[in-house]
Amino acid sequence: MYDLLTGLSVIEASSFVASPTAGLYCAQMGAEVIRVDQVGGGPDFRRWPVTKANDSLYWENLNRAKKSVALDLGRPEGRELLQALVRATGQFITNFPVDGFLSHPTLAEGRPDLITVRVMGWADGAPALDYTVNNSVGYPMLTGAGPEPVNHVLPAWDLLTGAYAAFALLAAIQRRSATAVGGEVRIPLSDVAIGTVANLGGVAEVLYTGVNRPRLGNAVYGLFGRDFVTADGERTMIVVVTPRQWANLVAALGLGEAIAALEASRGVTFATDDGLRFAHRDALYPMFERAVAARSLKDLTAAFNAGGIVHSLYRTMSGRGAGSGARRRQPDFRAGRQPERFCLSRRGCLCDIAAGRAPAAAPRAAQRRA
Repeated sequence: MYDLLTGLSVIEASSFVASPTAGLYCAQMGAEVIRVDQVGGGPDFRRWPVTKANDSLYWENLNRAKKSVALDLGRPEGRELLQALVRATGQFITNFPVDGFLSHPTLAEGRPDLITVRVMGWADGAPALDYTVNNSVGYPMLTGAGPEPVNHVLPAWDLLTGAYAAFALLAAIQRRSATAVGGEVRIPLSDVAIGTVANLGGVAEVLYTGVNRPRLGNAVYGLFGRDFVTADGERTMIVVVTPRQWANLVAALGLGEAIAALEASRGVTFATDDGLRFAHRDALYPMFERAVAARSLKDLTAAFNAGGIVHSLYRTMSGRGAGSGARRRQPDFRAGRQPERFCLSRRGCLCDIAAGRAPAAAPRAAQRRA
């Protein structure tokens, strides 16, 4: 954890992934984040994965470094206490509905410079989840070999929305510091999804070509990149993004003469053009399949590392399997008991800044209760 946001207090009333992620990132940078839930736990308090005692590993790790308050939000007194906390603090992160007792106009009656960051599903207030928003922007129809859609298991839009919400909160605080003006920032998952697709050229691509991108399986669009199987049966991903990496990959696999012959026959050169390597993958992939299949993972790992070639073995999440010794620098994880639950990460932040401090554990649910 770091002390970059020391002195900033944030009330968080939220559940599931996107909104709690925003609070987590603020907490990891040093803010005091107080998560408020219904007495007995919110709708995500027992979300899987869980321990044998039915404690949620998901909840514990997504709420590290926060404080916990439980209120009976079914009673007027509980709702009034939460409103008072928000007004006293001045910063609020939530995914509660736009209307109701946590609407921004209601909360701002006692705190005109209040900043509310509200994570939403659709911009009109309709509910949505990462997995339904992802369907709406078309990615499941690009994932896998087809023809059936393949849902991505990573909740990417939740995580991007959470990061964007934390950024938006700090931007709104910066404006308030300069102008004394508060306000509400609404961040729909759907807007983050379609906006990100547009930022990556996906919308322009469809408008320009008039067709959808083809299904590519594990191949990387527009680059030379795909999974290959080694002589000892290990599957590894290889991706080339620079001329130097291409030259070193060809040399490491002893494919110089074969590549030169292909270039001559097709009247192209692959030395500096990502798009040409992708366009001619029908001829390139079989060459690389044979070359990789003739070498062991250990042999290839040494050659690829020496040549600065981007590659990675496919592993299970537990990290078991051959080649685990080739693991590069990654966050340091350990198992350690925290009160009532199971904490998994040593690192409190996803970046490196000098003079950090030890990560804080997840709170006990309802450390404070009213």
